[in-house]
Amino acid sequence: MKQELEDKLVAELKTIYDPEIPVNIYDLGLIYNLKEESGKLEVEMTLTAPGCPVADSIIAEIKQKMEQVDEISEATINLVFDPPWTMEMMTEEAKLELGML
Repeated sequence: MKQELEDKLVAELKTIYDPEIPVNIYDLGLIYNLKEESGKLEVEMTLTAPGCPVADSIIAEIKQKMEQVDEISEATINLVFDPPWTMEMMTEEAKLELGML
């Protein structure tokens, strides 16, 4: 994937927030992989907890925002729990925002 496209996708992902934690899903480390081919995007992601009550709304928001990017015609969101999410997956910015640094 071209860096310019990846930057656009990451910028969109950073506008989506976990409703229980005041940090965006990208900086929380919930996005594991972005793979684009011929306008079709696959997003591999996880949740902070498998029983997350807002999982469906987060997935729907990711799909909608990814498909708003000009180069993306279709986005598929794959929810995985391997590897399990841990706080170590957060960016330094997220840890700072949550007062963990």
